[in-house]
Amino acid sequence: MEQPAPDPGPSSVPPPGPEAPQPPKTRWQRFKRMLLGGPKDIQDPQLFHALSLAAFLAWVGLGADGLSSSSYGPEEAFKNLGQHQYLAIFLALATAVTVFVISAAYDKIIEHFPFGGGGYIVASRLLGPNAGVVSGAALLIDYVLTCTTSVAAGGEAIFSNFPPEWHSWKLPVELVAIALLTILNLRGVKESIRVLLPIFVTFLVTHVILIGGSVGFHLGRADDVARQVGTGLSHDLGTMGFFALALLFLRAYSLGAGTYTGIEAVSNGLSIMREPRVLTGKRTMVYMSTSLAITAGGIILAYLLMGVSPVAGKTMNYTLAEMLAGGVHLGPLPLGHWYVVVTIASEALLLFVAAQAGFIAGPRVMANLAHDSFLPHRFSALSDRLTMQNGVLLMGGASFLMLLYTRGSVDALVVMYAINVFVTFSLSQLGMIKYWRRKETRARHRQWRQPMVIAVVCFVLCAFILVVNLFEKFTEGAWLTVVITGAVVAVCLLIKRHYNGVFGRLKRLDQILTALPVGPPTKVLEIQKKKPTAVLLVGSFSGLGIHSLLTVMKLFPRYFANVVFMSVGVIDSATFQGVEEVDQVREQTEEALLKYVDLARGMGIPADYRMAMGTEAITG
Repeated sequence: MEQPAPDPGPSSVPPPGPEAPQPPKTRWQRFKRMLLGGPKDIQDPQLFHALSLAAFLAWVGLGADGLSSSSYGPEEAFKNLGQHQYLAIFLALATAVTVFVISAAYDKIIEHFPFGGGGYIVASRLLGPNAGVVSGAALLIDYVLTCTTSVAAGGEAIFSNFPPEWHSWKLPVELVAIALLTILNLRGVKESIRVLLPIFVTFLVTHVILIGGSVGFHLGRADDVARQVGTGLSHDLGTMGFFALALLFLRAYSLGAGTYTGIEAVSNGLSIMREPRVLTGKRTMVYMSTSLAITAGGIILAYLLMGVSPVAGKTMNYTLAEMLAGGVHLGPLPLGHWYVVVTIASEALLLFVAAQAGFIAGPRVMANLAHDSFLPHRFSALSDRLTMQNGVLLMGGASFLMLLYTRGSVDALVVMYAINVFVTFSLSQLGMIKYWRRKETRARHRQWRQPMVIAVVCFVLCAFILVVNLFEKFTEGAWLTVVITGAVVAVCLLIKRHYNGVFGRLKRLDQILTALPVGPPTKVLEIQKKKPTAVLLVGSFSGLGIHSLLTVMKLFPRYFANVVFMSVGVIDSATFQGVEEVDQVREQTEEALLKYVDLARGMGIPADYRMAMGTEAITG
């Protein structure tokens, strides 16, 4: 009969006493503290509430990516209508409907995968690990391009206000913006969002005026617009035919795919949202989808009503704002000019805010891949600021290099960006279709037909947009996306193969050493404090820790009279979900240490343990 583990005694807990003097900090440590702030206390019971995001702040941090895409997605779609601009009224409607369809589909993913991970988790669990790693790699590239495209488009909007000779400064400004955003996110997600919140609010106010004014001033022309649409349709159907006209419209609709990028960010970043997470995530999705549908659809409609045409060196949104209010004066004050400046500046700065989605959700995708051993496990570690420091640095570095490679070309970046987004969208919805087709799923959910229809419609839309973009833009940069994504998938598979080999060898060691025939001690063995003591840093109870103990006793026979096992309950991105998860790590760490103590005492060696909680087993 198995004996209960002996009580380790009061010496298991370090006795209270004066704190040891801390060594003086180096210059680098002082600079890092000033730049990033001090470490956060993982034992603080209010920590999770303090770091989590309410729906509004989540909308700012994650929804800004979708909302800011209205700065370049509608413009790209409208341009591809060519001389058939009357079709913009249908394009605006199709854009708004597509936003709501994709949002509704991801709403279901939030319900059924409430711990985050989005497209990667859905594809992995429902389609298998191979589909999962493709989705994860696509998401990873997607979020790098989220940062790069947002900053590049923001730079382009800012320099629309300046003369051409100033444009040589555009790329350096964008590179500095990437560096500043990286530093902000190393400090923490909530801190970075609060800094950027005023920009988000300014964008909303100025664009409500922009869309409301452009559409509102033309409500009296509704009959004229309807006649123009009817005349244009009759002419083009007679000269081109329905099929050719439909293809032209669908091409423009598909090439505006940049409009829908960022919708998936809410489901990927669910782990940072305030409890109840599902409710907060769904509310955030409503905010994002409604604001994006109104903004993107409204801007396309405004282009049509105001008769906006592309101008070299200017964004179409700048031209729209200038046409609407550029000549407005309040007495001697050029009120309209300042409105245009503020509107375009807020749009540019919101694009910088949108890069937040890449810095928030990108490291979480890396953490999920790391937990499944497709990336080095270090990517799931947390810094002392409780941020995914390694992921944030990789996102910032990759975005920096991508900006240099493309020289900040928004056209090239949007093509690369949209393709990976729709790879993930398509795989996610294919997984949800498979989920809703299961008999056990239908038995549990009586209302399965509606979400099944949403998943099918969303999959068809996303797959169609993906195919059109690949076909149309393959030679313009889409090939590079395919090559890079394929390379990332190959690297992930090689890393997984390495970890599988290591795990296999450790498992064999566990099978041998955890079966040691060691009985319980016949008497309590007290620590002999004045005699040499071996201190072993161990993790979970495994063959590796047992092997370390046996090796020490073999190398130093009859020298060490005692052994003390030390362990750190490491909190990483998987366990940093709430107070309960942290407590579970603490209990598991202590349980493993007690097993080691029991083993050593069974071998006739006095033993004890010490433990702590932290984000690293050993800190420098």
